[in-house]
Amino acid sequence: MTASTDGAATTADAAGFDERATARRSLDELPPSLPALWRTLRIGYRAEPRLLWASLVMTIVTALPDALIALWLALLTDGVVSGNRPRIWWSAAGLAASAVLTWILRVVFQRIERRFRDRIGIALEVHVASLQARIATVEHHERPDYLDRLAVLRDQVFTLDHLFMSLFSLAGWVVRLGVTLALLASIHPALLLLGLFGLPMVATASWRPGVERRVEEEVAVHNRMARHLFVLGTTAAPGKEVRLQRLGPSLVERRAAAWSRWYGPVARTQVVSAAWSFAAWALFGVAYVLAIAFVASRPDAGAAGVVLVLAAGSRLSSYIGAAIGELGFLRGIWLDSSRKLGWLELLAEAADESADSPVPDRLTTGIVFDGVSFAYPGTDRLVLDDINLALPAGSVVAIVGENGAGKSTLVKLLARMYAPTSGRVLVDGVDLARMPAADWRRRLAGAFQDFFRFEFRALTSVGLGDEPRADDAVAVGGAVSRAGADDVIDRLARGLDTQLGPTWDEGVEVSHGQWQKLALARGFMRDDALVLILDEPTSALDAETEHALFERYASSARKRAVTGGGPDERGRITILVSHRFSTVRMADLIAVLDGSRLIEFGSHAELMAAGGTYAELFRLQADSYR
Repeated sequence: MTASTDGAATTADAAGFDERATARRSLDELPPSLPALWRTLRIGYRAEPRLLWASLVMTIVTALPDALIALWLALLTDGVVSGNRPRIWWSAAGLAASAVLTWILRVVFQRIERRFRDRIGIALEVHVASLQARIATVEHHERPDYLDRLAVLRDQVFTLDHLFMSLFSLAGWVVRLGVTLALLASIHPALLLLGLFGLPMVATASWRPGVERRVEEEVAVHNRMARHLFVLGTTAAPGKEVRLQRLGPSLVERRAAAWSRWYGPVARTQVVSAAWSFAAWALFGVAYVLAIAFVASRPDAGAAGVVLVLAAGSRLSSYIGAAIGELGFLRGIWLDSSRKLGWLELLAEAADESADSPVPDRLTTGIVFDGVSFAYPGTDRLVLDDINLALPAGSVVAIVGENGAGKSTLVKLLARMYAPTSGRVLVDGVDLARMPAADWRRRLAGAFQDFFRFEFRALTSVGLGDEPRADDAVAVGGAVSRAGADDVIDRLARGLDTQLGPTWDEGVEVSHGQWQKLALARGFMRDDALVLILDEPTSALDAETEHALFERYASSARKRAVTGGGPDERGRITILVSHRFSTVRMADLIAVLDGSRLIEFGSHAELMAAGGTYAELFRLQADSYR
């Protein structure tokens, strides 16, 4: 009972796979710098346009009085030397005004900047979190290269808000540099060469962050390992085993070694880049000394000219240094964080670019795995190899096989956690890849062996299985009953209102098996699901409890299918993944996987009559319970 494909479908599938492979390769690469920077700027503009413009204007306005201080000092010196009292008073007043305005405007700017950064920081943090949630697959959570990239982005997301302020600040320093160079040129045009001698500093500042960031990303895996080891040694979950096995000293040593493998290359790169930066600064320092000597040797320069060169030249060096600092920071964000953020946005946007088919309201024919093969990203080993499998609408289908046979992987493909490496998953004849992932997942329900412990009220922890009804006590109660979890709720002091998790006020801890029952109840929340996936959701329960639960559910599903009432009139398919053969025998159809391939498919009676792998494994397991 397998699906067949014709030549045209195979050709079309191959062309589609080539397109997917090309798209995947393009998404592995970071986007160009300018588009990535523009994407980031748009986020800030959409979040706070008025504060953005206010910050930019205040930066420019603040720069002017600060840049004119050298001029007022030169005029004051000239007034003192020439005995021109009006010039002394006007230059002193100008100097005082510049100093006071610089201070006042800086205070105002800091208030605006702080509010702007807070708003932008929150917007960016929410944006990154929503992007990761939008991505249809979980590939970015499991691929080492993606994880390294995301680890760096998570570290830098709180600095992305500095991007806007650094751009504004850089504009302010450029204004100061322009005014200062104009003042120097008023003494002699040759003094403009000081600006040229500052270019090596700009070059090293532009080059340095990119080199350092590249090395940081290359060794990010060691930094992730150091953090992982720190969590192992300092959190409650692994605490019992760490102490029982006396792993503390070993974890400390391993963390120190991992940290050294990360920090060593980073530190060496920083030393080399710092040496180049020092050489560039030394060159500018020599040019500055020569400029002072040049002006001092000119009889027409006068004391005012020397003071202007001293004041403007020293401020020029500080302005160049500040501009270089902002430029280096900007380059690090622009070429690194912004590009990573742009990559994450493209990854999220690519998920539904080809989604041009709606999810059906009901299943009429069912789901077909059409020549599906799959290898996990970064590996060449096929976990599923040319799977052709038809799941009829309204059926209960069990999937069995040894560990590593591909059972859970098959379910992940159906849930669009991954895309097939080749082949297609068809829903009523339509490629699942053409359906919006979010819409498809709204029509899925179920529970998994590796469930998550949502430490909320029991009502909410179960109700999240159908988020719009998360606080609906009636709906939650029905799901709890279908999951056989009434005994768990009855033992809680406040029933569904009990806070789960001992780390919260009035929170209680429940056993692993009780958590699993609550997760199973969460999987039963969605009434209108087209596919119910039960991927070993009762592994922590005894075989008798699991058998009774699944038998009750399967009988109920068949009854609704016969009478045409309830959700099964939608053609719901129920998929059971279990290693207990006494459980799966109640399914309408059973798929047997072995070594990444589908080797048998049929009803329990058909497979037992065939005397193949299923029959042998069923008898072996039955004998072990005698």
